[in-house]
Amino acid sequence: MTDDVLLTATTVVSANAPANAEAEHPSAHLSVLLNETIDALLAGRDTGFYVDATFGRGGHTRALLARLDANSRVFAFDKDPDAQAVGAELVALDPRLTMIHASFADLKQQLANHGLTHVDGIMADLGVSSPQLDVAERGFSFMNDGPLDMRMDNSKGVTAADWLMEIEEADLADVLYQFGEERHSRRIARAIKLAGRMETTAELAEVVKVAHPKWEKHKHPATRSFQAIRIAINRELTDLDVFLPQSVECLVAGGRLAVISFHSLEDRRVKQFIQHEANASIENTSWTPMPLIPKNKTLKKVGRIAPSDAEVDANPRARSAWLRVAERTQEAIQ
Repeated sequence: MTDDVLLTATTVVSANAPANAEAEHPSAHLSVLLNETIDALLAGRDTGFYVDATFGRGGHTRALLARLDANSRVFAFDKDPDAQAVGAELVALDPRLTMIHASFADLKQQLANHGLTHVDGIMADLGVSSPQLDVAERGFSFMNDGPLDMRMDNSKGVTAADWLMEIEEADLADVLYQFGEERHSRRIARAIKLAGRMETTAELAEVVKVAHPKWEKHKHPATRSFQAIRIAINRELTDLDVFLPQSVECLVAGGRLAVISFHSLEDRRVKQFIQHEANASIENTSWTPMPLIPKNKTLKKVGRIAPSDAEVDANPRARSAWLRVAERTQEAIQ
């Protein structure tokens, strides 16, 4: 199956998974491509050791646990302390789950800490989660005024307010252009630096709005800038570049990698990585700055899946999502 094959998303729920698994948890949100992801990850199996590299509020993890037998284990990663708190509640109900407070960039080391070198499947739902966007205090959204924070792990690191004061104008313009694909990055960067220190998301959104010369239809003028700043602060693309090669190393032969992305910067990296591993190419790609050496194929493309029309109607945030799936073909080349 080629990467251009588009698999049809379905809304069929497994007989072993409760249809209202997310609704049963008060802090849960609508997980995108929920059943499609679990179906692709398991590939007909109902046992094994699996990784949810981005726990969020646990929608995918709950669905996965509902499909696995009593001997299985799920290891869930998340940097967000709020996500860890939700995960702790689930661990108390289901001891098959282990929560790991770390970035998925630490996948290999964290699994080693738990005595594992390989697992049967790894899934990741990239980007910011709906609860992070919806809670104003987290500072991710221009739609909800709150402190200008944007840290996925708000227990450490530099806030967006501090970061914007520290970064040089030219570097900020580069971030807005590279991570937000913002055509007017230099003009917006200049306005942000001239504005001085800002403490709230509303302040930043207004500065960007005034500085932006041409608004995109149906899109807030600050959308791209907020995305870019968030990605930079949380090292999202850097962590993804580190995670992807580790995911292959940590999969058993026949194990599946399933990754959901929501914008072109993420999806392009995932696509190129899978293509490289499936084609044994030596051509350099955007996900690694180092020259590549010839090697055997390590992944087989399974396909890509888009949300169904019904899912997009029920959850508009799903409209830009893509699920890419690949399968491990052999042991890692040392």
